Amino acid sequence: MLSSKEVINKLESSELGLTKKQAANKLLIFGENELKKTKRFSAIKVFLEQFKSFLIIILILAAVISFVMDSKIDALVILAIIILNAGIGFFQEYKADKAIEDLKKLIIRKTTVLRNGKIVKIDSRYVVPGDTIIISEGDNITADARIIESEGLKVNESSLTGESFPVEKISIKLYDHTPLSDRVNMIYQGTQAISGSAKAVVVDTGINTEIGKISELVQEIKPEKNPFKDKLDRFAKKAGTFVIILSILIVFILILIGSGLFQSFLVAVSLAVAAIPEGLPAVISLGLALATRRMIKRNVLIRKLSASETLGRVTVICADKTGTITEGKMQVRTIYTNGKINPAKEKELLFKIGVLCNKARIEEDKDNEYFIGDPTEIALIISAKNNFVDKKELINKEPKIKEFPFTSERKMMSVVRKNKKKMISYVKGAPEKIIERSSYELISGKKIKLERNDKIRLKKVYEEMADQGYRVLGFACKQLPSYMTNKELTQKIAEESLVFVGFQGMIDGPRQEVKDSIALAKQAGINVIMMTGDSKFTADAVAKQIGLTGKSIDYKELDSMSDKQLFKEINQISVFSRISPKDKLRIVNILKQRNEIVAMTGDGVNDALALKRADIGIAMGIKGTDVARDSSDIILIDDNFASIIEGVKEGRTVFDNIRKFIKFLLTANFSEVFLIFFGVAAWRNPELLPLLPLQILWINLVTDSLPALALSSEPMEKDVMKKKPEKQEILTGIKSFIIISGLITFLVNFLFFYWYIDNIDLARTMAVTASIIFEMFLVFSCKSDKSIFQSPMNKYLFYAVIVSIVVHIIALYSFLGSFFNFVPLSIIHWIQLILISLIAFTSIEWLKKYKII
Repeated sequence: MLSSKEVINKLESSELGLTKKQAANKLLIFGENELKKTKRFSAIKVFLEQFKSFLIIILILAAVISFVMDSKIDALVILAIIILNAGIGFFQEYKADKAIEDLKKLIIRKTTVLRNGKIVKIDSRYVVPGDTIIISEGDNITADARIIESEGLKVNESSLTGESFPVEKISIKLYDHTPLSDRVNMIYQGTQAISGSAKAVVVDTGINTEIGKISELVQEIKPEKNPFKDKLDRFAKKAGTFVIILSILIVFILILIGSGLFQSFLVAVSLAVAAIPEGLPAVISLGLALATRRMIKRNVLIRKLSASETLGRVTVICADKTGTITEGKMQVRTIYTNGKINPAKEKELLFKIGVLCNKARIEEDKDNEYFIGDPTEIALIISAKNNFVDKKELINKEPKIKEFPFTSERKMMSVVRKNKKKMISYVKGAPEKIIERSSYELISGKKIKLERNDKIRLKKVYEEMADQGYRVLGFACKQLPSYMTNKELTQKIAEESLVFVGFQGMIDGPRQEVKDSIALAKQAGINVIMMTGDSKFTADAVAKQIGLTGKSIDYKELDSMSDKQLFKEINQISVFSRISPKDKLRIVNILKQRNEIVAMTGDGVNDALALKRADIGIAMGIKGTDVARDSSDIILIDDNFASIIEGVKEGRTVFDNIRKFIKFLLTANFSEVFLIFFGVAAWRNPELLPLLPLQILWINLVTDSLPALALSSEPMEKDVMKKKPEKQEILTGIKSFIIISGLITFLVNFLFFYWYIDNIDLARTMAVTASIIFEMFLVFSCKSDKSIFQSPMNKYLFYAVIVSIVVHIIALYSFLGSFFNFVPLSIIHWIQLILISLIAFTSIEWLKKYKII
């Protein structure tokens, strides 16, 4: 690799930065510093994709046949349903894409650069190779750059490498082909400066950055086919095959009994119209759209409609630890001082050192106080504040004289401060280094000489804290001669013969609600796997707190396992630690080989591959990268694992409701098909067809629209998270209900048609009205597997039923009646219809009670 000077020369820059003219020329050559999408949102493409479903293709064919057969009204209604369905799907994807763009707009990035020797802030889009950038604590790094000089710079590179702890950056010359994670002289776009400062020269921008290269690769990968869409297509193919075979059979029978080809074909078309649930796609899309609205209130943004249902059927959730299961911030949870773990008294000095030997800053705005700096140092300030030790007050009392920053060689930092006439060195660092450099221990306010056995004892305390998953820091202090000048103060003087004060153990603690969410997931038959780049000790400590039981392995153990062994054992593993994004992809592949439905969370660029491979990719809304969001099916707005489980509840409710209205639609359509088929077989006369094509369409329009849609808004059932995830086909478990209830519905309709067959128009009107009235009873039976009185109240269903009945009454007693060949019904007819429908409804409820259907 080149030295920093060689890099500057190669990029035709200087230590004073680029001139305005040089920057403008380079902008023309390299373009703006943005990650360009190779696949942008295409309105036409997304709209056309809504027509890929096999069910939609069948409906289009039905519309074409209806139009050719001069049934233009039928054709127009079917086409309207198709367009409505496409519009709903398109609008949801458009809204999701717009929401992602809005998330990006919330982050307006600026970069501090040297231009003509002056420090200026510019829009990050205009940063070019050769620019000298100035990095400070809290800055987002907007380009790949080579460090020129550094003062304790630490960078969080988790979005790129998966490593959760900050990496120290220094300006040294490295060997060629040094792995990316070990390039300590480089900083990368998409990472963040946690502490310290630096000056660096930009080497790559935009698509040429490390993040840009991965982004371009990810966009070329096709996402996995959605399991729900796949099941719906398989269901549609079966339904389509059934309709085609039945239609051919009808045409064959009619020709045998002497009907003309045209008449036979007309009857077959009417049968097809009866069999195809043309309202199903629109009702499913509207049901999914309603679910996405509910999910956004639970901080789950759905990018594609079908993802809301699939989330409800996941069998495994692979979740990141940091920021998703945990708070995403370090917290001091245990201390050791005065010879005791978590003593009640004499601990003020420990917190005081944590505050005064600290580079994190406290910032304030009108409403809030917030911190900038290393998460570990922020945790020390908060810990002190919770124990009534205030940083601002201490700094005012004890001004800083000199600071010796942390280095990876010393593994400690020290700050010398003046306390009245005294000078005190406050030191913090790696426990083993602090113990090594301490000559005394402070016990009950007295300096006690540290012997070899005492140091062994302190080391054991530290190791016990580390074994519990805590990140441990050691703290010490030393009074210096007050006459010493700043020049005389050396690092050795400040950090030798220290007085050991204690340890602080910190951890990124789990969110309060996560433990209950994981228990709920287990109850629902969902396996939760925690993944982290942190150590096994830390991961196991968090797992214990949130109730995750099972085997825990790190990257070394994972690497030593063959795919065959991992396939066999993965169901017993709950924690993967020190893993990389590449490991995540391998884990997803193994789980999918086991036919699991996998949800995977991720925030980094390298997570995008695993997000696309998973059945449900879940990106983080707060700390997620744009590339991760663009590769996901769902965006977690609050980055909270508990929100995933809330989304699962909604997803399961969606699937339950989809099955309810599929059960309703197919039961009704099955009865219509059987009525026509039986009528043709019994009377062998096309003129005695029980239902005309337009009458069938009217039944479907009245019953398959509002009542079916109301079922999609059924409230969540109490036992929704007590069931195992659904892996079966859509019709699994509801076939007996569809067949038996369909036969009962057929008998009701046929009964009225047969009673009034001498007056064919009245017979058909009674059959149509019986079908509509009974289906309004039937829709309540489809609400739940339990008794109607045990299922939750749904006011929208009542409204839908009332509207449907009123619409049909209007059609019966208005000019519309002649259009559908209806005749007005008397009060006697209505009493017969309601009484028989009520008896049939009661019989279905009785069959449900005894688990026959």
